Amino acid sequence: MLLYIHIPFCDSKCSYCAFNSYVDKFELKESYMQALYTQLEHELKRFNAQKKSIETLFIGGGTPSTVSPDLYKAIFQLLLPYLDDNAEITSEANPNSATYAWLSGMKELGVNRISFGVQSFNEHKLKLLNRAHTPQMAKDALINAHKIGYKNLSLDLIYATAGDTKELLQNDIQTALTLPINHLSAYALTIEENTPFAKKPQMAQEQLELTEWLFSTIGAKGFKQYEISNFGLYNSQHNLGYWKYKEYIGAGAGAVGKLKNKRYYPQNIIEEYIDNPLNIDVEELSFDDMRLEKILLGLRCVVGVEYSILNSQEKKRASILLDEGKLLLKREKLYNPNYLLSDEIALFLSS
Repeated sequence: MLLYIHIPFCDSKCSYCAFNSYVDKFELKESYMQALYTQLEHELKRFNAQKKSIETLFIGGGTPSTVSPDLYKAIFQLLLPYLDDNAEITSEANPNSATYAWLSGMKELGVNRISFGVQSFNEHKLKLLNRAHTPQMAKDALINAHKIGYKNLSLDLIYATAGDTKELLQNDIQTALTLPINHLSAYALTIEENTPFAKKPQMAQEQLELTEWLFSTIGAKGFKQYEISNFGLYNSQHNLGYWKYKEYIGAGAGAVGKLKNKRYYPQNIIEEYIDNPLNIDVEELSFDDMRLEKILLGLRCVVGVEYSILNSQEKKRASILLDEGKLLLKREKLYNPNYLLSDEIALFLSS
C-alpha cells in the first residue's frame, strides 16, 4: 500500500501550476495539519492498514518545505507503526524554502528521499516560470541535503518552454548531473486552464526532435528512462506503485486515494477540508474503467501490460503493433519501447 499526503501551501504560484495550492493562507497551516491527522486516522481504518503495510510515503504539493518539521511530527508518530522498515519516504521541496534546518528536521522524522522542484538552472527561464529560487539556491539545497545524509535525491526539470534551445537544455542536464542526485524527472510544459500561462499558450513549444535528443542525452549519462518523464540510477518505488495499480491512501485537500474499485476525493477547498476532513467524495470504477487504466499506465512505463487483460479486438490491434515493432511481448506482458507514443498506442488499442 502507498500513501500520498498533499500540502497545499506555496511561497509563490508558478505560471504553469494547476495543482491545488495557495500562497495566501499560511495562517491555516496548523489547523490543516490537524485535519490531515484526522483524515489519516480514518483512512488507516478504511484501508484496514496493518503494521508495516505502508511501502511508500510521498509528501507532495504545493510545497511541503513551507511547513515546519514540528508540524509534521504528530503525523509521523501516527504513521510509524504502519511504515515498512524499508519504506521509501519522499518529500517534495523547493530550493528557496528547503533550508538546512528543514532538511535536517525532516530527516530526523524519517524522510529518506527529497525531490527538488528545480525546473531549470537558467535564471531567465526561472523568472519566466515565476519560480522563487535562483540557480545557486538549487545547487546549495541539493548539496546540503547530501551533506545531511540523504542517499536518494531527485530534481525536476521542465522542457518544451518557449525559448528553450539545445544549449540551454544541455546546460540544465550537465549542471543537474554534477549534483549528488540519482533520479531526474523531465516534464514537458503543458498549458492548463486557470493558470497564468492559459492566456499565453505560446509559452509551450514542444519540438519532438529536441525532446528525443533530451531523453537520449539523459539516458546516455546512465539515467535510465523508466517512465515517460522519469529517469534514474534509482527508480522511485512510489511512482512504480501507482503504475502497478497498487492501493493508495490520498490525504489532504486535493489528494486522491484508491481502494479496490473505489476512488476517494477529499474536499479541494482548504477551508472546507479543515472544517470536515472526512467529507470525502467517492467514485466507483467499473471493471472496464480499471482495465483501461492499467493499459494506459502500463504503456507509459517499464511495468507493461498483462496481455491477458486485453479483449479480443485489442489483441488483434496489439498484433498489428507487435508486427510493426511498436509493442514488444515478453513473458505474456506487452511493453512499449517508445514512451513518447504511449498515448497514441493506447488510443489505437482501445479505439
